[in-house]
Order: sequence, then structure tokens, then C-alpha cells
Amino acid sequence: MDDKNSTVLIVDDIEMNVMILEEILSDSYNIITASNGKEALELLGKTNALPKIILLDVMMPVMSGREMFEIMQLNEAYRRIPVIFITAENDTESQLLAAGAVDFINKPFFPEIVKLRVKNQVKLKNYSDGLEEMVIEKTNEATKVLDSALQGLANIIEHRDMESGEHVKRTQFFVKALVDELINSNSIYADELIELEPDIIMKSMALHDVGKIAIPDRILLKPGKLDPEERKIMDTHTTMGKEIIGELGNVETSKYLKHCEDICLCHHERWDGKGYPNMLKGDEIPLVARLAAVADVYDALVCSRAYKSAIPYEESIGIMTTESVGQFDPVIIEALVAVQDKFKEISLKYR
Repeated sequence: MDDKNSTVLIVDDIEMNVMILEEILSDSYNIITASNGKEALELLGKTNALPKIILLDVMMPVMSGREMFEIMQLNEAYRRIPVIFITAENDTESQLLAAGAVDFINKPFFPEIVKLRVKNQVKLKNYSDGLEEMVIEKTNEATKVLDSALQGLANIIEHRDMESGEHVKRTQFFVKALVDELINSNSIYADELIELEPDIIMKSMALHDVGKIAIPDRILLKPGKLDPEERKIMDTHTTMGKEIIGELGNVETSKYLKHCEDICLCHHERWDGKGYPNMLKGDEIPLVARLAAVADVYDALVCSRAYKSAIPYEESIGIMTTESVGQFDPVIIEALVAVQDKFKEISLKYR
């Protein structure tokens, strides 16, 4: 059954043609009209709900149907609207179909042919839209399940490491505060961070220490200082984390997993090239990992651990800005200083 709520846009400069098509289709569809391509594009730009289909005359003044169709192909939303060309030029039909039109209607109009062709295309469009909505819904559901699973895994790791699990939240919010400052201050990283998607960066931070799941308890839970051999094993949590993330999915197609991988592998690299595991230097280190390094070290300083007492907030900032020269990206350190009160607030809230 035809859907009266489906809108059909008729674009034709001949008023009689528009009247005939309206007469044929108005019982089944909501009809809107335009007299040329320019007017039709303006109409599309103003409407809240795009039409299900467009009946588009080929030859019109101001802007022809061909010109309008070419412009529509450059717009992500418009090019998904099926177009049936109205033509009296039989020799152009194959060209129009090859260009991407879904069908054509010849003048003079035969009502039953018009109704059937429009009905078939509207049905296909409705089916396509419904399928796309279902895919988006399922994708969102899958993403939520993945988020929950990864967050749960991160919390398990923190509990095993004798942390409260709040370490995950703190470092995530630290990273968010840094990203917000770097974007809002229009820093040199602003555009890159927007492209990397701040929300995904924040979520990815949860798994920065996932590789610790592979570290033996005798080393992970040792209260005192690690000996050189134990330190070498502890340091493998970076490469082990990369391997674990790689087993969760394709890091080349998932920005989420790619950020997780970069953070796991590189959050102990140093700006001066003296970090591990690969001694990367400067911007060789992924930006998300440079952010993670600042968040992780700050949290390690201001929180008490089995082997150390908490260091006061202001003193911790001093350590990171003066005593740790060469360890962190200077631009990110500037952002840390700017949001140090926010960091302290986060530390107090999630402890």
C-alpha cells in the first residue's frame, strides 16, 4: 500500500506537466513542486524531511535536470534520493540510467505507468531506509556491548593491579580535559584531535594497561622495587597490550581499536626518545599516546600506591613541568598547566 506520508518532489518548468503528475499521484503521496533545478535545490535545502523520490524533467531553464542531478551527486544526502527522469528524448534514456537515474518516464504521461514506476521506487527506497536504520541500530548495539566489555576488562586489570578501578575513570577524564583544552585553545593539535574524535580517544584510554593481564602476579603485585629482569618483563605490558587489542578486531578499520593499540603500545614512550618499547621520539609517538602518558604519570604521582605515598597536587605539577623535562610533549604539558585545577577536581572526585 502506498504511503501518504511519503513525499514526491516534481521538478518541471511546464505547469501542465506538473498538474498532470499531481493529479496522478496526489491520492497516494504528499506532493511538492519546483519549476527548475535551482528552485528544487533551494527547496531541498530548506525542507526538514527529504522526499522519497524526485521526478525530474531533463530540459528546463535556469538549471536543467541534468545539471541538478550532477549537483545532487556531490551531496551525501541528496544522492541517496532516487531520481526518475521525465523525458521526451528517447535517445537520452540509456545515458540517464548510466548516470545513476533509477528510471525514466516518457511524455506524454500514462497514469498507470507513472503510478507503478513511482510506487516501485518508493517501496525500494523505504526498504533501503529501513535496512539502513536496522544496520545502524545493530551497529550501535554492538558498539555498546564492545564498550561495556572493554570497560569491564579494564576494571578487572586495575583490580588485579591492586587499584580501585577508579584509576581508569580518572585517566579517561584527564585525557578528556587535555583534549578539550587543546581544541578550545586552538592549539597546533586542535584539527588533528577533532579528526581523531575526542569521545573515542577518551574511551580508548580505558585499556592503556590491558597488557598487564599477561604479567605474573609475583611481578605485578610486588610491593618493592623491581629488579632489572622483573622490570624487563613488566615493560612487555606495552607490546602484550598491542597484541591483545589486535585480537579484538581489525585496527585498520576501527578508529576505536587503533587508538587503543597506539595507547597500549606507546604510552611509555618519551618525547626525548628515551622511553620504551621502541624509543620513539617527538611526533613519532602517536598523539593519543602522548596524551595518555601525561594522564597516566600524573595519576601515578598524586595517588598512593603499595610502594609509595601520594604526592601533593601542586608538587606533582611541578615535577611534570620541571623535573621531567624531555619526558612529555611540551604542548600537552602547557595544556596540563592550564587545566591543573580540573585535574585536581577529577582526582578528588574519583578516588
